[in-house]
Amino acid sequence: MHIRMKSLTVIWALAAVTYAFAGEGARATNSMLPKQFGGWQAAGTIQASKDPLVADPVNTALLKEFGFTDLESASYTRDDGRKLTLKAARFGDASGAYGAFTYYKMPQMNAETIGDQGASLNERVLFYRGNILVDAVFNKLSTMSAAELRELAASLPRPAGADGNPPALPAYLPQPGYVKNSAKYVLGPVGLGKAGAPLPASLVDFNAGAEVVLGTYRSSGGDATLMLISYPTPQIAAERLRRIDAAHQSTAPTQPGGTPLLDLGPVFAKRTGPIVVVASGPLSQSEARALLGSVNYEADVTWNENTHFTRRDNLANLLFNVIILCGILIAFSAVAGVAFGGIRLMVKRFFPDKIFDRPEDMEFISLHLSEGDTRAQNKVSSSIENA
Repeated sequence: MHIRMKSLTVIWALAAVTYAFAGEGARATNSMLPKQFGGWQAAGTIQASKDPLVADPVNTALLKEFGFTDLESASYTRDDGRKLTLKAARFGDASGAYGAFTYYKMPQMNAETIGDQGASLNERVLFYRGNILVDAVFNKLSTMSAAELRELAASLPRPAGADGNPPALPAYLPQPGYVKNSAKYVLGPVGLGKAGAPLPASLVDFNAGAEVVLGTYRSSGGDATLMLISYPTPQIAAERLRRIDAAHQSTAPTQPGGTPLLDLGPVFAKRTGPIVVVASGPLSQSEARALLGSVNYEADVTWNENTHFTRRDNLANLLFNVIILCGILIAFSAVAGVAFGGIRLMVKRFFPDKIFDRPEDMEFISLHLSEGDTRAQNKVSSSIENA
């Protein structure tokens, strides 16, 4: 019994050690920031937190709306004395990371080709890749800073499946007249309020699966706002457009308590597919029509069958195989004919009149008619013809 208890103790100890190493491996795999990259070395430990309050105390509700999951931060140093501070925030999918990127991106930032999208201002660089948003602050920039961050972006873990795909709605924002860095991607009422949207959340109805992108556009009367609201189906979009039109036509719409619902002002709206397009601001009729007309939904059809030819269903490959088959049959026939004739000749040479052309096989019926019989036969034939 004592020996058995010792064995059980050893087994439990090994299991605990294995579990600890497995946990460390899982945490290492799940971590975002590396200990070193591009010549940078982490100074101290990498701090991690799942509290959005640690990430941004002012915009905690907004981070939750974007699907914030966890945060990592670390300080890095190089041999030349430069320092770098990194913060990496992870979200449930790429849409959340992109929405947070558009919120923190400032109008005066310059576009950078880092990750999926990047922007920089002086020593600060902001970029996102997949579902991770990274905020980098250098104490001193160099010509290789962007390349170093690209190496960091390539090392970030990617989400599985469709969670790594960026939202498609921002691509429908037209380019003519667009004010740089003014696009704001919204997934809920908190972000809608911070973006200064022309419609309230009650008309947008995020409970119906809506997503919103806003952009600022130049017009003759000043800056105007273009708002795109995407819904899961065109039917939902048509119903929301009717509600927006009804609210706009009402002179003093109110909530049940009597509070004014909204003051839309000059608003122009249309629907294209599952997208409701709303333009507001100092726009003339022609400018509004042109701005709304520049947004047109295009359905993206996905085939669930192979669109390429395989070796079995390729017509050219079939014809080629038919030609090869015909060549094989011709060659086989030629070989068989030569073999048959050659074998017959060899047998006749080595075994004459034994197998082929034997006398009993060569006999044929002969009448052996004489000259008189021939004349009699001719008379009979003439009689038959005269009859």
